[in-house]
Amino acid sequence: MVTLYITSTEKFSGKSALCIGLGRSFQRRGYALGYLKPVSTSDRVLPERTSDEDANFMKQVFSLSESLEVLSPVTLTPFTVEAILKGEGPVDYQERLHAAYERASTGKDVLILEGGGNLREGYLLGLAPPLVSELFQAQELVVVKYNSDPQIVDDALAARAILDDSLLGVVFNVVPRQRLPFIKEVVQPFLAARGVTVLAALPRERVLSSVSVGELVDGLAGELLCGEGYTDELVEHLMVGAMNVEAALRYFRRKPNKAVITGGDRPDIQLAALETSTKCLILTGNLEPSPIILGRAEEIRVPVLLVKEDTLTTVQNIEAFFGKTRFHQPKKIQCFERVLEEHFDFARLEQALGL
Repeated sequence: MVTLYITSTEKFSGKSALCIGLGRSFQRRGYALGYLKPVSTSDRVLPERTSDEDANFMKQVFSLSESLEVLSPVTLTPFTVEAILKGEGPVDYQERLHAAYERASTGKDVLILEGGGNLREGYLLGLAPPLVSELFQAQELVVVKYNSDPQIVDDALAARAILDDSLLGVVFNVVPRQRLPFIKEVVQPFLAARGVTVLAALPRERVLSSVSVGELVDGLAGELLCGEGYTDELVEHLMVGAMNVEAALRYFRRKPNKAVITGGDRPDIQLAALETSTKCLILTGNLEPSPIILGRAEEIRVPVLLVKEDTLTTVQNIEAFFGKTRFHQPKKIQCFERVLEEHFDFARLEQALGL
């Protein structure tokens, strides 16, 4: 069995997406797959226990029989941190993780370990990426989100310095398409000469940074007035309606799959938005729309969300989490798998893992 440790240099880089994409690819190729998240720092309360949201989703996606306690054995909560810092109730986290590893790896050909949001996460517990890799003889694949050319090179070299020879390679993600040739022709040879293998440069896809209508409802703490059955729809663009109706129609036709944010007292703008490719109508100022608007929205299956804040505040609130939501929608998974098949070097990965 081989152990592949997938981690990243910063949060919301696409680490979970890569775990899903590679995991499903391994399964299609006939390998028995296992999954384990050594340290969870982003947990939510499920009915049966406090559990990592990613681990719960991976259990479903990969059809895993192991319990959530095995898939996510160590949860770092504020209470855990305080207890560690005060020296209260010493716990051997390595022993706990090792026991979970033994159960999660039984009968598997490939075990994917999902690391944290950066290469430092876990030092407090003695479970930082280099230590976990050494503990299980794992090879690391590091996801580097593109912000600039110098940044991705620095991050790749930093990963090599921290992880040393156990670094299998890096994956550049969310790369503007116009930068792909430069990365392949210039950056990859530069890094290869310094011991860093680039297994993929994945282009930016807007659907992958989209948010679902349900996530907008939760994030804005709004009231869903209609469209309860369509909250899984993905919003790729945000548009503000604050103009006359003639200009609004031209404006709204520019972007598909959008959420339109406008005042609850603007029925003309609301109707214009509903005549174009709109996934969600967000009405601000706690002003409810007319029955005509709700009736039209119900007819064309567009959810209408009512929020208390004004338009500017609502936009700012959405921008705070837009592109930083979980990779838990089938449309996103399908899109990312397509991108991987086109750009990821699977043959090189299998060879490096000895599969």
